[in-house]
This record gives sequence, structure tokens and C-alpha cells, in this order.
Amino acid sequence: MSSLNRRAQKILHAVVTEYLHGEEAVGSRTVTRRHDLGLSPATVRNVMADLEEMGPLEQRHSSAGRVPTATGLRFFIDSLLKVRGLSGAEKEEIRLRVTAPTRDEVVHRASRLLSDLTQHAAIIIAPDPDAQRLTQVEFVPLRDGKLIAVLVTADGQIENRLIADDIDPRRLEGIHNYLNQMLSGMTLDEIRERVIRELADDKNRYDEAISAALRLGHALFVDRKDRPADVVISGQANLIDETFAQDRTRDLLRTLEDKENLVRLLDRTRRADGIQVFLGAETALHAFHQNSVIAMSYGPEDQPIGALAVIGPMRMNYGKVMSVVDVT
Repeated sequence: MSSLNRRAQKILHAVVTEYLHGEEAVGSRTVTRRHDLGLSPATVRNVMADLEEMGPLEQRHSSAGRVPTATGLRFFIDSLLKVRGLSGAEKEEIRLRVTAPTRDEVVHRASRLLSDLTQHAAIIIAPDPDAQRLTQVEFVPLRDGKLIAVLVTADGQIENRLIADDIDPRRLEGIHNYLNQMLSGMTLDEIRERVIRELADDKNRYDEAISAALRLGHALFVDRKDRPADVVISGQANLIDETFAQDRTRDLLRTLEDKENLVRLLDRTRRADGIQVFLGAETALHAFHQNSVIAMSYGPEDQPIGALAVIGPMRMNYGKVMSVVDVT
């Protein structure tokens, strides 16, 4: 594909553009009439035939024009598409619509916004609790040898967890001081690694106070089962076309309900830079083999805390959707 000359690239760009704007199949006369290429229909027709042989275009019926293949769409998105940035007013509208007093409400508003602006389905993976940075931890004794652990994160979130450990309440102040001094400012993932490392250090086994603190830290941060990521979905109905067979509709809805599959798909985005576009089979989800996913991580560049995506048909307005996803 990198060997396409400038003329072939212009014609491919024209065909894909017309196709994405609603043309079922694009003929050479449509290309010459709507795009100022300075070429005759016969020349365009010959180049389109060459592009069909090379793979980026296909002719589904002998008397029809051409449509782009997944290969052609990929080249268009990676090499030919010029994404128009949103205006200041459009950006301000997005900011106002997603602003909310709580993190959960921000996520829900952003999901609805993405669906409204693109008319496709929107998915947001809420901020990963394990990527949050700890500010403070404190244990409150209960009866029957149990403790309530109170965790405060840097973004102001407070979480309570129940722990079974019959420890003398008089020792808790020292435990609080030790754990907070050692762990404050770390993410929960970093805390797990630190607690495990400290427990493996022989010198800590012989200090009763440190040993008790690390035992509580292990019960709180290492033993607990990981909480599944929160997934917020809006606009599922936008994915369902009246022409879809019942089996395809059922597969799509079932896949959207499977949060583990969606998290795995968007986790690929969190490990990559910038906007990611997955076309059909690239999603690795059978139900999406006729769909495209435009996704992007959010949060600090060095440590994203979540991801968002728009899912729609392969024939979508990629430039507009990419701009909306980027700003959101």
C-alpha cells in the first residue's frame, strides 16, 4: 500500500469519502463529478480497477462501482484522513455537558454525550481504582476481631473495607503512622508490590510492630479480590440496524453486556498512544466484525486511569468521531 502513487491516493480518498457519506458503491463518474481531480472517467475507472487488484477497493457486483475494503479503510485512516478539530464553542459545550460534582456522574454524562454527538454507541471504562494514589489509611476496631479499613485517595474518594484481624487497638496508632509514611502517594498497584517486598525482608519479621502493620497491609491490599472495572455504556440501540439478522443483533447485545471483553478491548487503548481505530476483525470480537471502534485513554499521559470508545458501523464519519473522542 505504501507504493500507491499520488493519483491513486487521490482516487482512493475520493471513493472512501463518497462511500462514508452514504454511497453504496462509488463509480468513476461520481468521482470525477464531485472531486476536482483533472482526470477523465476512463482514467479514474482504470485506476479503480488497479486499486481493486491491489486490495483497497472491491467490486461487489459486476455492474456496480467500488467500495473500500478493510485494507482500504485502514490506509485512508492512517495516511489520507485529515481530522478537523472542533471549534472553541464545540469544545466548551462538551466541557459544560460533562462537568459534574462526582466522578461517577462525570463518567455517565460523558458516555451519554459521546452517544448523542456521534449517534453511535459509547463505552467508558471508569477510572481504575488500582491507579488511584493513596493519601491515607486508617483502621477502626470493631467487635469480634474485625477492623474497618478506611482508605482515602488523592482525588478525594473514600472507601471502607472489612478485615478480620484480632489486633490490640492500642497498637493501631503506630500501625497507621508506619503504613501512611511508607505508602502515601503510591498507587494501589505500587502498594501491593511494596508490601510484598517488605514482607519478604527478613529484618521485618523480627519487629513485632512492623510485622503486624505489614500483615494488615497484606490483608488489605494483596489478599482482597480485584474489583471488576466499572463499564458505562450508552446508545446501544444505535448499533442495531433493521436489516440485521436476529443472530447478529443477539451477538452484538451479548457482547456489549460482557464487561470483561469490553475491558480487554479498551485495555489495548490504555497501553497505546493517542486515538486508536479498530476496524472489524481488529477488535478481536466476533460480534464487532462489521463495526469500527474509535478509542482513547484518559488521565495523565504516563499513567492513564481509564478509556473511552465509540462503536459504530465501519461506514462512519471517522473525522468527526475522532475529534469528539479526542476532546471528550
